[in-house]
Amino acid sequence: MQKQIPHAAMAGADEFLVIGLCAAWCGTCREFRDTFDALKAARPDRRFVWLDIEDDSALAGDLDIENFPSLAVFVGERALFYGVTEPAFGTVARLLDALEVGTATTAVPLEVTALREAIAVSLRGKGSGREIE
Repeated sequence: MQKQIPHAAMAGADEFLVIGLCAAWCGTCREFRDTFDALKAARPDRRFVWLDIEDDSALAGDLDIENFPSLAVFVGERALFYGVTEPAFGTVARLLDALEVGTATTAVPLEVTALREAIAVSLRGKGSGREIE
């Protein structure tokens, strides 16, 4: 069953959005979920969305996921990062810090840049139903 992202999870024009891309069958993803939630709690001024690429395949689209866990990070509509991350709090926190101050850069595939819009379209089309988180 496809889930829907709550309105509160969508980033505004200049807001920082972190999308965790995982799968329920992945043991590393299940372990990473606690880390992801801890990062979310430590950064209440940032938006965090957990996306199961199979349960939410309509939103994930044709993303090429090389391994898990993967992150997609945006500021507003601009994609800053897409890739596999070590599932450790300190590693992800340092990555997010570097992205926030503009010291980290990475090439982001076109499919990833479309992910944020797909989430926004899902929200507009379905109201405030089920949550992905």
